[in-house]
Amino acid sequence: MAYTNAISTYRETRVKTASQGQLIIMLYDEAVKYLDRGLELLNLNTGEKKNPGNIEKISKSILKAQEIITELTVSLDFDQGGEIAKNLFSLYTWFNKELFEANVHQDVRKVATIRNQLSELRSAWAEIAAKTGSETPDKVVTGVNIAG
Repeated sequence: MAYTNAISTYRETRVKTASQGQLIIMLYDEAVKYLDRGLELLNLNTGEKKNPGNIEKISKSILKAQEIITELTVSLDFDQGGEIAKNLFSLYTWFNKELFEANVHQDVRKVATIRNQLSELRSAWAEIAAKTGSETPDKVVTGVNIAG
């Protein structure tokens, strides 16, 4: 119990003290993690070894990734982000549409495609964050739950 509270406190502190770039990277990490879990379960649930009990777990993993993508979507700043923000908005919207369809049809290929694209975007954001160096948070972040 105390261990769980310590981890929760650590995660909360990590989120509250992170820069905007670090928060975006954390969101991408969590989305990829949930899609990895969904893919793992989808792959276990193929062929003759279908386990109906996994369907709910698969759905929850994909839905959690969709929630994170929605969080990324609403955090876009169209005034400062310009064309990049518009492109990311379109991409995030497409991700959620594809994940919805993948969830309904249990489509491993679609989930894997979105997972890989999120991973590429995460790498790009990590590069940007590294180039901006010792970026400091300019506001207190509340309401973002990336811990699961």
